[in-house]
Amino acid sequence: MTSVTTTCRDLSELTASSQTACRLLFQECYKAGIDYIFITETYRSQARQNYLYEQGRTRPGQVVTWTLKSNHTSRRAWDIAVAPPRNLYDISALSKVGTIAKKLGITWGGYWPAGQYDAPHFEIPTNWSMPKGYKLEGQVIVPTSSATKVQLIVEGDKPKPTEKDDDIMKFSNEAPKAAVRDHLKQAVDKGLIDKSWLDKFDSGTMTTGDYEGLKLIIAQRSA
Repeated sequence: MTSVTTTCRDLSELTASSQTACRLLFQECYKAGIDYIFITETYRSQARQNYLYEQGRTRPGQVVTWTLKSNHTSRRAWDIAVAPPRNLYDISALSKVGTIAKKLGITWGGYWPAGQYDAPHFEIPTNWSMPKGYKLEGQVIVPTSSATKVQLIVEGDKPKPTEKDDDIMKFSNEAPKAAVRDHLKQAVDKGLIDKSWLDKFDSGTMTTGDYEGLKLIIAQRSA
């Protein structure tokens, strides 16, 4: 059983529509140049919600939540923060995200009245659906720590041409080369990536940047 002090940042713990909404929000933030946000909490058990509510009331510390009935417990809410060097809850950055969220039909806690105001908080209603004119345009990397930036990887995108031969993957012997190829082949066989990537590797034109991006895609789609 998960401890009430443990924070869950797993996007897959949210409802399917919440996962889609969250990915769409991060995608649109990325397109707006906001790639420095990350998830700090998704699903929250009622026991954890009770524990947090007690803080600043029956337990020492500052008040961190105004309610015992949070949509975190119904898997329809998530919290975010801002990566350094900005402040963790930089209101300017969170306001920009909140403005984008409003266009997507996603509720931002920063619009709530005094006493309920919760700038890091985002949630969707039970009847949420993707607004007209929007779609998930590719693989959206939703970070769960400040060490990773938001990314949007579109399947079939042609890698940007490079002028440096040093970018091409090189191997000192056959063992690591075979290991990388096997990793890619397994991903192709599982339908995680397109076979064209394996062909690119075999032709000797895959760059280290290509492979790093593919590893992110494979890890995300295997989760």
